[in-house]
Amino acid sequence: MDLRTSTEQAVKVHTTGTHRIVAPEQTLARVAPFLPVMGITRVANVTGLDMVGIPVVMVTRPNSRSVSVAQGKGVTLAAAKASGVMESVESYHAERITLPLKYGSYEELRWSHPIVDVQRLPRLASGFTPHTPMLWVEGTDLLGGGPKWVPFEMVHLNFTLPLPPGSGSFVAGSNGLASGNSLAEAIGHAITELVERDGATLWRLRGLEAQEATRIDPATVADPVCASLLDRFDAAGVDVGLWEITSDIGLPAFLCRIVTREDAPQQSIRPALGMGCHAAREVALSRALTEAAQSRLTFIAGARDDMPRAEYERHLDPVQHERWKRRITEDTGVRDFATVPTFSGRTIEDDLAHQLDRLRAVGIEEVVAVDLTKPEFGIPVARVVIPGLEGIDESPDYLLGARARAVIDLGAGEES
Repeated sequence: MDLRTSTEQAVKVHTTGTHRIVAPEQTLARVAPFLPVMGITRVANVTGLDMVGIPVVMVTRPNSRSVSVAQGKGVTLAAAKASGVMESVESYHAERITLPLKYGSYEELRWSHPIVDVQRLPRLASGFTPHTPMLWVEGTDLLGGGPKWVPFEMVHLNFTLPLPPGSGSFVAGSNGLASGNSLAEAIGHAITELVERDGATLWRLRGLEAQEATRIDPATVADPVCASLLDRFDAAGVDVGLWEITSDIGLPAFLCRIVTREDAPQQSIRPALGMGCHAAREVALSRALTEAAQSRLTFIAGARDDMPRAEYERHLDPVQHERWKRRITEDTGVRDFATVPTFSGRTIEDDLAHQLDRLRAVGIEEVVAVDLTKPEFGIPVARVVIPGLEGIDESPDYLLGARARAVIDLGAGEES
């Protein structure tokens, strides 16, 4: 996997709200000719459907094999468009993987192929066994070097029926799928997404008192981009709560909750949540804030095809709304944003090296990247699989991994 030598690394050019090697406008211009081929029919600016004013777009791809509507957010409209379009582009790539696959059980293949440590992957209770026949795809281990085969279920996004043999053993979804202006950019973004979801799962398992101790005082946020985003929420009458969910990995991560300040039943706007992670703390917080605005607008637009009616009813429950409001407004937090760890390299590759060092420091032994880039497009897309990190724990069938169990055991020890 070619991530370029140090002498060929591109210096970051765009650093407003995110770090990229080219401006969002250039990203859009590069991929625009391929959008009709991928079935992308519409890039809609839905910012005006809300009062907040943080740019949000929705991108429609009707013949998707997973989710037909993607969302994008950013500090500027161009950044939001690039975010949404690239999310739809990467999903297209993951739905149509043409890489060579192997079919067999772990027990059959492990003697002749370097297989990822399946016991450390996010798994479901439905029952993976070493003798379960399934499909595998080859990636590159960025820590150990060399090839590494991972379950295809954790790489593809083709959810048309029937699903491939062995499906339902591992957590499937878009977690760890990313695109970029370079392969390093895509891989780095995928890693931070996986670290973010791991941190969120661990944070949710902690007690309420421990969670509240991580609350950030918004008044300490000196970064001008993040401060301007907070001002937009305030001007729109939206209260914001910020929590640091950085784990022992040490890559900054935040959770942002927002709720309408005044009761306005006629608006029927639900509370919303956003998360973000990045080596640079200001980028991580910017991602959390803009994602919260995106989540709120997704609900307002009502176009997302993976949000059932029950989801709307649950979030419009006045009791839940009041619970969110109390949690956000009863305390402002005491943690100083300036105490959050941060790192910003000169290049994307510098940031990626830092991410890998932080993962290695907590006992992560494998970071497997599958290059999904299609030569006919030349748009870098990667899926990253990191055994040992926790997955998204929303499914009742999710089996908690060693990191989650350690948090639970620590909490039990503190209570006794």
